[in-house]
Amino acid sequence: MNLVALQGVLDNFSFAILFATMLIYWTGAAFPQIPLLSALGTAGMAIANLCIATLLGARWLEAGYFPLSNLYESLFFLTWGITLLHLFAENRSESRLVGVVTAPVAMAITAFAAMTLPDTMQASAPLVPALKSNWLMMHVSVMMLSYATLMVGSLLAIAFLVVTRGQNIELRGSSVGTGGYRDRTYRLNREESPDSPGVAMHPGGTAVLESVTTTEALSPQRLSLADTLDNISYRVIGLGFPLLTIGIIAGAVWANEAWGSYWSWDPKETWAMITWLVFAAYLHSRITKGWQGRRPALLAAAGFVVVWVCYLGVNLLGKGLHSYGWFL
Repeated sequence: MNLVALQGVLDNFSFAILFATMLIYWTGAAFPQIPLLSALGTAGMAIANLCIATLLGARWLEAGYFPLSNLYESLFFLTWGITLLHLFAENRSESRLVGVVTAPVAMAITAFAAMTLPDTMQASAPLVPALKSNWLMMHVSVMMLSYATLMVGSLLAIAFLVVTRGQNIELRGSSVGTGGYRDRTYRLNREESPDSPGVAMHPGGTAVLESVTTTEALSPQRLSLADTLDNISYRVIGLGFPLLTIGIIAGAVWANEAWGSYWSWDPKETWAMITWLVFAAYLHSRITKGWQGRRPALLAAAGFVVVWVCYLGVNLLGKGLHSYGWFL
């Protein structure tokens, strides 16, 4: 089997695996008592990750350059990054809810790349002169990894908002300081009934009643899950932000070599800066202001939209120095 035929098999197989994995995670969330579903979901994401890595490796061998020169390649690289970060986040959180939000996004990206893009946009092509540089691997790969990382962190923040269902969860110590998982308590905080009892969970797993301002208390299990999602989301975004920073700096150096200017306020550059500012505000609010729970989660959810605009939306305009026929 030649490399072109292998790619056609791998991209469709990756989509099929991710689609099945999405169904497994959703079924597991609806029926947690069914055994082995969590292990099957993790295995599915790992298999998809390996398939996409093989696909990108085949593209690299075929074209002779790092496979990030067009939309098809960058979408699969993004999916590879999302599945990789999924495995990290799932392992750290020990919660299969991670796959409920990451699997459908990875599946949708793969479906768009493999089934929607025309063959001419999927085929490898010679690099345009501006891209014939070692900076292609350095700048674009780091930027794509930062997009994947920030997307996963933002998806976990969105999952936090879904789990808490709009209630203001007040978390104590889950992301403040450098000591990792410190003495954590968390509780609901609403202004409807100051005399209603709530539940506060402590690290040992004991649920105790406290007087908190809420009319509806979440179960200890959901409170624990909310705390975990908040914590892992913060840490994943904390990993993605320096990657984004390094990618932007590398892009500025490459731009100076290629065009004689570090910064041109190109639409892609402008939205990269907006993305950086949104997640800088998120981290500032958590580290300096001590925000936790719903407010930073809303910032991260907005960041998810901004990342997509920066990554894909800007290129729909077809304008700017970064528009090389859907080059991202």
